[in-house]
Amino acid sequence: MDDMLTLNLENLPGPVPPGANLLANGVGAAFRCWAPAAREVRLRWDYTRDGTGGWYHQKEARLQRMEGGMWGGLVPGLHDGERYMFYVVGPEGGSEGVKRDPYARDLTDDPAWPDCQCLLCDPERFTWHDAGYRPPAFHKLIIYQLHIGTWHIPDGRQNGTFLDVMAKLPYLKALSINAIQALPVVEFPTMFSLGYNGVDYFSPETDYGIRKDDPALDKYLEQANQLLHGIDPRLAPYTRKDIEGTANQLRLLVDLCHLHGIAVLLDVVYNHAGGAFTDQGLYFFDGQPRDNQNNSLYFTDRDWAGGLVFAYWKNEVKQFLIDNARFYLDEYHVDGFRYDEVSVIRDRGGEHGWLFCQYVTDTCHFVKPEAIHIAEHWPVDDVIVRPTAAGGAGFDATQNDGLRKALRNVIGQAAAGSRAFVDMERVARELGTLRLNDIWRAVQCTENHDIVYRDRGWRIPRIADSGNSRSWYARSRSRVALGLTLTAPGIPHLFMGQEFLEDKQWHDQPGSAFQIWWQGLDSDPSMSDFLRFSQQLIDLRRRLDGLSGSGLNVFHVHNGNRVLAFHRWVPGAGNDVVVVASLGETTRYAYRLGFPAAGPWREVFNSDAYDHWVNPQVAGNDGGIHATEPGLHGLPAAAQIVIPANGILVFTKG
Repeated sequence: MDDMLTLNLENLPGPVPPGANLLANGVGAAFRCWAPAAREVRLRWDYTRDGTGGWYHQKEARLQRMEGGMWGGLVPGLHDGERYMFYVVGPEGGSEGVKRDPYARDLTDDPAWPDCQCLLCDPERFTWHDAGYRPPAFHKLIIYQLHIGTWHIPDGRQNGTFLDVMAKLPYLKALSINAIQALPVVEFPTMFSLGYNGVDYFSPETDYGIRKDDPALDKYLEQANQLLHGIDPRLAPYTRKDIEGTANQLRLLVDLCHLHGIAVLLDVVYNHAGGAFTDQGLYFFDGQPRDNQNNSLYFTDRDWAGGLVFAYWKNEVKQFLIDNARFYLDEYHVDGFRYDEVSVIRDRGGEHGWLFCQYVTDTCHFVKPEAIHIAEHWPVDDVIVRPTAAGGAGFDATQNDGLRKALRNVIGQAAAGSRAFVDMERVARELGTLRLNDIWRAVQCTENHDIVYRDRGWRIPRIADSGNSRSWYARSRSRVALGLTLTAPGIPHLFMGQEFLEDKQWHDQPGSAFQIWWQGLDSDPSMSDFLRFSQQLIDLRRRLDGLSGSGLNVFHVHNGNRVLAFHRWVPGAGNDVVVVASLGETTRYAYRLGFPAAGPWREVFNSDAYDHWVNPQVAGNDGGIHATEPGLHGLPAAAQIVIPANGILVFTKG
């Protein structure tokens, strides 16, 4: 191999970014990778089939050693779609072999190409239409969490894909949510996964894509253009090149989400990677000896969730993860991230893990200020959502377990019968999220991918009535649980299927008994009624500024009566809203309750109406009440109201 060509980096217009990057005007492609211990790094490309049906490279050249353990080179004439791999020769006593590019933008989806995984991609090939889109203000977000592989699987397909989510955008728009949060979408090694064992951080999971030789791709293209035309007939239609490749299919999903008024948040896993590393990936990328786990270029010897914690003490590793976040903001136009287990980064990464959190949030806030950064950190800690200038980690919001646990607890207590104790006072305390200075920064839910996964925990309808998840008790208590989630301070978060009373735990394996039962919307009135309830309450949350304001006064709670009432408003602006919730099994008539002001109050929402829609026996207040002096519960006015059994009411002034 002594006569092998060495690629140079002369005449480049600027610095060489990591990975493989096409240059303007068809000049070719520049490559760069980090392999400080390697004795040699080669690039292999121009793959073709051999006589046995396999693949082999026809061209190979050395990369040039650069400063800081980097290797790089320029290959003239390369174009979009070229297959390539690195070949790394480690130090004495180490190993050598084919490696995937850690920054590869896309991977082949053909198992017959075991030695040719990376695809050279032109991010400019996709035609975006979302230039005018801006995501909602952070406190206005209503998040819908879904798993790409299992959320919606059309007949005849093995699993769900990015394009199958695209096909359900009219459903999501009708639901009135304004953000989806996808579980991790990066390439993972197993056939099915939650996504938390990713190994290729810049490449979307190939199983979430439709291959270009799949006849269904043309139907998806037609469907995409129908959705596009329905938004604005003047927009240039998508072409075949816009939809070919997994990476472009994710871009297309984001583009159409934006055109439907829906932000896209990605779940990113920067605390660990892997769980099934191979020799071709990040594991021992520069070929160091494996006698010491800390010789792994990107990882430490500390394990988490079946994988390995990143080596944050290396600036190059910090930069790799920061580059990853920037990449999705820039090249995929995403609107923010949910960061998995920031507590692991903080605890196992120590000082350098904390610095990484500050660096990634500061960088992303500079690049795209309107993008939100949500931390998962246990226990909930206000320092996580403080600005970095004030010594915080710089995240904008954090997942909150206080209200979640309180709501799941009272639903279970209520299910024990009318004589059981129900701790409404705990719910009242947790509405204020005492561990956070700014209560709007709490992401509130009663279900998520962790809580209801497999045998971990039940969905709310099962907690509400373990014997019959379609009973009145299950339906009505589930409405109260979701109703309080959507009217509480913070950022509401729904888990897929929760909006239509899905009662099964979920599984990441498509086709399992845990599959979401979409067909129930056509055959089960309980599900369709509950979906209507969810749609209209979410829409109300978006329309009433008071429900997303920071003002909160829990002015009445009574465990014996199982009644809770609180006032929401926008400080300095008003927009007063009163929410009343009951987990009592009988309707309460002439219940005297305080109100923030005298005069008429409109009953703008009554959950009882959604039982057997429209409920002919709805218990309510005929559209409104009139509050008068003297006041009650520390408020200047009061009124007698009707509170339906297991119900939630919303009143507005005027």
